[in-house]
Amino acid sequence: MKEDNPIIRMVDVSKAFPGVQALDRVSLSFFEGEVHAVIGENGAGKTTLMNILAGEIQPDSGCISYQGDLVRIPDPHVSHQLGIKVVFQELALCPNLSIAENISLNTIQRDRNLTAVKRDVFVEVAHDVLARLGEAGVDVNRTVGQLTIAEQQMVEIAKAISMNVKVLVLDEPNSALTNEETEHLFQIIRQLAEKGVAVIYVSHRLDEVLDIADRISILRDGNLVDTLDNVDTSVDLLISKMVGRKIDGLYQRDQEHSPNNKVLMEVRKFTVGEIIRDLSFQVFEGEVLGFAGLPDSHKDILIESCFGLHTYTGEILINNSPVRVNSPADAIANSLAFIPADRRNAGAIVKLDVRANIITSSLEAVGRYGFLHTNRIDRISREYVEKLDIRIAKLTQLMSTLSGGNQQKVILSRGLVTQPAVLLLHEPTRGIDVAAKVEIYRNLQTLAREKLGIVIVSSEIPELIGQCDRILVMYQGRINGEFNRATSNEEDILACAMGQQKTRTISEAG
Repeated sequence: MKEDNPIIRMVDVSKAFPGVQALDRVSLSFFEGEVHAVIGENGAGKTTLMNILAGEIQPDSGCISYQGDLVRIPDPHVSHQLGIKVVFQELALCPNLSIAENISLNTIQRDRNLTAVKRDVFVEVAHDVLARLGEAGVDVNRTVGQLTIAEQQMVEIAKAISMNVKVLVLDEPNSALTNEETEHLFQIIRQLAEKGVAVIYVSHRLDEVLDIADRISILRDGNLVDTLDNVDTSVDLLISKMVGRKIDGLYQRDQEHSPNNKVLMEVRKFTVGEIIRDLSFQVFEGEVLGFAGLPDSHKDILIESCFGLHTYTGEILINNSPVRVNSPADAIANSLAFIPADRRNAGAIVKLDVRANIITSSLEAVGRYGFLHTNRIDRISREYVEKLDIRIAKLTQLMSTLSGGNQQKVILSRGLVTQPAVLLLHEPTRGIDVAAKVEIYRNLQTLAREKLGIVIVSSEIPELIGQCDRILVMYQGRINGEFNRATSNEEDILACAMGQQKTRTISEAG
């Protein structure tokens, strides 16, 4: 590796989205034959950086050189032409096609003289590529939809090799792999690096990063914090550099309050397929309970399942009474409300007005004999607009014209109109600006003082520390630790989320 001759050099690359500076003058170099890990918390800018290399998005400023020449990567086609292949966590395969056909998809797109499907050639190419990966015995005629995640990932890497890959980006490649599958993946990564491929490895799993990477770059809040040689670092050092900040006033409560001992919701031996097993927890009256965890912790599936969006086994009790939640309608009928993470697609009904968005989950309360009462709809809508300080010109203003923060408050109103005992919030402040976050936090504090039970699933650990009375940390579908307001700190929670330690429970800590 020649320090003055990287295959890719990114200089002062910046990218902003509404309300978020995703990357701020990041400079990084990647070398042939090197495994270079890029790490950071959720929202640190890792995926944005990789999307720029993939040609999926364009930087606002900065420059990129490839093999010493300045380049622009306006789309994925140009990225592929340069020999850059990004394998995202969500694999881009056609499940109805065979392994051989998937591997040759990009070849088909480049062959302008193609007049017939060259299946024999596809099979020959697939056998050759897989043999180079040590997978000579694979039946390349199997359809991809029949494969395991690990096998599908192998097909993605084989696609990259078939395109004469020079730079291979792996984004959270082992989030769904077993230990044995991960070790096999690492063997392939090492083989590729030995053949001169530059491998960029994006992961949350720090122990595995230390196992595979030659160098490690740490991003935090869109900034490059440091780049370290593997021999100069440790898990503890990486965590401290990933966190590197104190919880500031943005996340802190305006006023303190204490939940009482009344259990509003209890979940017992909750199981969802093979990904969540025998998980149990309680939510108390007036409590804000947080769930932390990495993307593969399945915390997102947990909160969706509690609202009836996935099939589960186990028990849910509301006010000590067992209930069955097979659908969102069941959840609402049993005093649960849910605010989804995907505001634009799953939360806001953007083609309807504010009034319709607020009452759409409570039509029985505003109708009779099949007719909706406009006066009642207006009264309820106005009540929540005032209560949550939603900034609108009129109740009939279209949802699509509101800011992200005001949209989120309308969606929160919709849940509150159903008079829930427990409010389930999935990434409640994702994609909204700082001022709107503060307002959402104040609303949640008020609701907790009014004795509502609140559950927050969030990727922002500072948000959880600032807002929650307790934080449960999930790791691979199980609760790996518990923190209260007195014991929670970002480094310990992050370490726990990475499986590095199991914390004491509150009773043990007390």
